[in-house]
Amino acid sequence: MLPYMAEQILGRRERKNAQMRRALAVAAQRLFVEKGYDQVSVKEIADAVDISVPTLFNHVPDGKEAVMFDDGVERIQSLLSAVHDRQAGQSVMAALREFMTGRGPFATRMPAGQRKLTDLIMNTPALRDYSRKLWIRCETALADAIADEIGRQPGDTTARAAARFVLEIPEFVGMDPKPRESLNAVFELLEHGLPAHPNPASAV
Repeated sequence: MLPYMAEQILGRRERKNAQMRRALAVAAQRLFVEKGYDQVSVKEIADAVDISVPTLFNHVPDGKEAVMFDDGVERIQSLLSAVHDRQAGQSVMAALREFMTGRGPFATRMPAGQRKLTDLIMNTPALRDYSRKLWIRCETALADAIADEIGRQPGDTTARAAARFVLEIPEFVGMDPKPRESLNAVFELLEHGLPAHPNPASAV
């Protein structure tokens, strides 16, 4: 166990690091929206919060595309909460569908500023790629949560596959003309499998 003073110093450092990362994210979001991602340099972002470029990369080592995002902790926590704290009788997939429906390109109600950021991410390849990385980083934790809920062991292939398919949905259908409809179609497949018979209407 750390001595009390060491714990205090560590806690203070973590809070300062979190505050700086948040300040960088806010600055990057503002600059990207105003000028466009490709027109903003890392130095401009660093200057906006009065730090050097090396210091910026100390806080955000993944590069320019990562600066406007948080550290992904909230994303993982929210996913796990969606699984473990779902309503009685609700399936895991139904809970994850409900969760995804309120995120990113699938959300129909969000502040105008948040909508601009979502559109920026979806229309900027570097930001979309990094957003996908953040989703995929949740895979092990989500797979273990799913396995626990369906009575399987950690590392179970079925749980891992379910987690991977769910986490790929934003990248897979986020740019579709009607992303919410596409999301629901994917979850119908995940929950119920392929239809046993063709849809008669599709054969017309």
